[in-house]
Amino acid sequence: MSKIVIALGGNALGKTLDEQMESVKFTAKSIVDLIESGNQVVVTHGNGPQVGMINSEMDEMPLTMCVAMSQAYIGYDLQNAIREEVLARNLKIPVVTLITQTLVDPNDSAFLNPTKPIGRFYSKEEAEKLEKTGLVMIEDSGRGYRQVVSSPKPIDIIEKETILELMSAGEIVIAGGGGGIPVIETEHNHLKGVPAVIDKDFEAALLAKEIGADYLIILTAVEKVAVNFGKPDVKWLDSLTMEEANKYIEEGQFAPGSMLPKVQAALQFVSSGEGKSALITLLGKVNDGILGKTGTHFKM
Repeated sequence: MSKIVIALGGNALGKTLDEQMESVKFTAKSIVDLIESGNQVVVTHGNGPQVGMINSEMDEMPLTMCVAMSQAYIGYDLQNAIREEVLARNLKIPVVTLITQTLVDPNDSAFLNPTKPIGRFYSKEEAEKLEKTGLVMIEDSGRGYRQVVSSPKPIDIIEKETILELMSAGEIVIAGGGGGIPVIETEHNHLKGVPAVIDKDFEAALLAKEIGADYLIILTAVEKVAVNFGKPDVKWLDSLTMEEANKYIEEGQFAPGSMLPKVQAALQFVSSGEGKSALITLLGKVNDGILGKTGTHFKM
């Protein structure tokens, strides 16, 4: 039996409540396929569109609270879809969503340089108006403009022992959603939330390391990682070594805020111990990826 952490991207969740309810049904089938094959699975997920929508609707709500709310409502749909799929296959495995806090360094330089896109896309004119209100906006992959917030690196998962206990009890755990609620430690054991959104791929790599996972699977909108993406000489990669990946990173082959953190997170996990493997692929190709038939594979 392998321990697997699956990191779901926005494409696995949809962009609206209705889309999400439909998307998680398909997502649940792929997750339960892995479980039925004898694997133990922990699920984490992004929240870029969702946390931005919550934040824009609730001006007075701290960003940390918006992250917590996104964990709960995405987890609600995910755990119910997974539960239904488990029961449909006559399996008896409980499913639980854990509101998860993630420790960050208050001196992380990311707080001085917001880069994490959240929320919906805007036109250039709309973005310019929003910038006048104090928001930081960037052009995002040719699809329009989005708000960006700070994205510090995760350094510890506060509820990791609870996740391990739930796994030991045989439960399917959904944890670390949206990168976890970013917190710093202050005096008297207080955890103080900070206005940021942690990249879910780095959270997934840390989570996989902390629970002793064998496999990290990062799901995205393409079947494989590519170099020269979008060009006539595009090359789809079956595997990447540490040396090759670092070379391509130096060349700027992977877009920041898109494929770059996925590749970096995969490298971070496989370098965390012997026998660790990582895979980047499409949701619908997970099982073929595990069998080595597709996806981009990372090993030391």
